[in-house]
Amino acid sequence: MLAFPSNHYAEARRQTGFLPRLREGGDPPPERLLQSIWFQQRLCRDQLRTLDGRALRVLHPGHWNHEAGPDFREAVLQFDGEPPLTADVEIDLLPSGWHGHGHDRNPHYRRVALHVVWAAERSSALPTLALQPVLDAPLDELALWLGSEAGKALPLEFLGQCCAPLQELPAERLQELLRQAALTRLQGKAARFQARARQAGWEQALWEGLFRALGYKQNLWPMQRLAEERSRWCPETSRPDARTLQARLLGIGGLLPAELTRTQAATDDYLLQLWELWWRERDAFAEAALPRSLWKFNGIRPANHPQRRLALAAHWLARGGVPDALQRWCATPCAEVELLPALLETLQVVEDEFWSTHWTLRSAGLAKSQPLLGAARVTDLAVNVVLPWLWVRAVEGQNDAIRVEMERRYFAWPAAEDNAVLKLARQRLLGGVSARRFRGAAAQQGLLQVVQDYCEHSNALCAECRFPELVRQWPGRVSNQ
Repeated sequence: MLAFPSNHYAEARRQTGFLPRLREGGDPPPERLLQSIWFQQRLCRDQLRTLDGRALRVLHPGHWNHEAGPDFREAVLQFDGEPPLTADVEIDLLPSGWHGHGHDRNPHYRRVALHVVWAAERSSALPTLALQPVLDAPLDELALWLGSEAGKALPLEFLGQCCAPLQELPAERLQELLRQAALTRLQGKAARFQARARQAGWEQALWEGLFRALGYKQNLWPMQRLAEERSRWCPETSRPDARTLQARLLGIGGLLPAELTRTQAATDDYLLQLWELWWRERDAFAEAALPRSLWKFNGIRPANHPQRRLALAAHWLARGGVPDALQRWCATPCAEVELLPALLETLQVVEDEFWSTHWTLRSAGLAKSQPLLGAARVTDLAVNVVLPWLWVRAVEGQNDAIRVEMERRYFAWPAAEDNAVLKLARQRLLGGVSARRFRGAAAQQGLLQVVQDYCEHSNALCAECRFPELVRQWPGRVSNQ
């Protein structure tokens, strides 16, 4: 074993970090280290066998999933001489984790084809690989490597096939590629609003878009369904107040707790007010009611909980005039630095007696009041809803000045928060470039469009993907030949 020169920090790390636990024959290493070992394939790859004796070839370790569900998705595995299989991989310290963690009962794990564990003598419910006998280096070396940048990067052989030709594009040509992909994405979102407006009108199309955006990917469909029933619970002939609309939305959505907390006076008082309103109307809205099982809560930040997002939407509807306010924002001259603050001011709501100091109907009160809408969410609303809706209305009205202005705002909008899809795309397509390279939301949108158009229609080995060919033929590419 190669001994690396030590220093004061390295010695302190050994004393205060997790290195002392990583000794052969000691306690199992942290699961995070096992995930990194699998991700980088720090294994004797030609010696892999499952515990039931089958030879295993890992053609691709899969995409590291940092959200709910299996640890790695879309791995490409080959057992014995069988055809390659695209499936998920779950990593646990022990085989008992499969049942102990409830993976066997969770539908999100139904595509898992390999259970990777630290050490075991026999398989659990599905093919199992023990890592301990097949590591390519001692544990303390692996732990040292884990703390370096190399331990976080995808190995070269697992990068996307488009990574090399993309790196040969001059920066301005790559920017133009992403710009065109971003414009395609804007137009695709706009086309959805256009189609829906033909059926239900522009205002209803906008509300459905706003509700979808408030639901994020986990709760897009229940939010969409609530918005589709807007004429029922928020009729044009009357405008209920925000508290009444909160009661209706939470009640129809199945999100009203059936019992008081008995420990939080402010929450119980608010719940009693909601139930007093909901009891009177629940029969009238029975046909529109949604089962609570439609909602997903795992992995959601408290500030993004659907209960709080519905409370925000109730304020918008009670206040009225949101479509007109967006039209005024559209028509008002706005410098780049003013875009986000101006839209935030347009969509921000007054302080809510309950929701300004609570994330959910079960969380404790916050020490400091929090706005119901922040800058990050405004960016999501802008690129996914507001700008596409205003852009397509300008197209329909043949107003080229407004269309061009909406495109300017779209390409000038500051970057949104990073997410798992963007991180994976930057890693596989662009060799792990920093998020700081993407200065605007449009570049992020362009990258997401590439993922949607190409990556989602291929596997981790980029089988039959046409995007590398598109990049090689892109005007202005620099060839190394």
